Amino acid sequence: MFDVLKKYVPDNAAQPCFELIKQNEVHLKVVNERVTRHGDYRRLSNGMHQITVNASLNKYRFLITLIHEIAHLIAFQKYGRYIKPHGNEWKYTFQQLMLPFIRPEIFPSVLLPVLANHFRNPKASSDTDAKLSLALKQFDEGPDKTFIFELPYGSLFRIYNGKIFKKGNRKIKRYECLEVNSGKVYLFQPNAEVEELPQ
Repeated sequence: MFDVLKKYVPDNAAQPCFELIKQNEVHLKVVNERVTRHGDYRRLSNGMHQITVNASLNKYRFLITLIHEIAHLIAFQKYGRYIKPHGNEWKYTFQQLMLPFIRPEIFPSVLLPVLANHFRNPKASSDTDAKLSLALKQFDEGPDKTFIFELPYGSLFRIYNGKIFKKGNRKIKRYECLEVNSGKVYLFQPNAEVEELPQ
């Protein structure tokens, strides 16, 4: 397990992650990319704790996702199974678990202030914090990505499931976009990854 972890998290995070996994009797599965989530936690019918994390994540997002899921397990054990999945108990647990990792031996200096700000009040997903999401995406491998906030008003774009939208106005934090086929309006985070289409 330790050797597997070393492939996916920053070097100086591998040992403390391994200890958390051992201590909490986690069965960690690294899985193929799922578009809708980075990871998840579930208690299996045999009482074991299973955490899955996408293999495609960069090592910093992988670490945050792993700790996010371990925080679910610990919060449920400590406060009971009826707490809100991303409520105050989980937030506090996630903050406490992440604190030892937010240091320059683990994260690049460019991420540290963004992480410190995020963990004042962590969100249910690192993707809903646009600043953190964009800061983490600079460490992704592969072709450059296009984000909704970069597109001009009225641009056509395609998302991962093939649906085509037209970019509209920004409403507070998100963009109203019209799905071309149905005429329905959907809200998109500014950091949503899209494929720009020719007009």
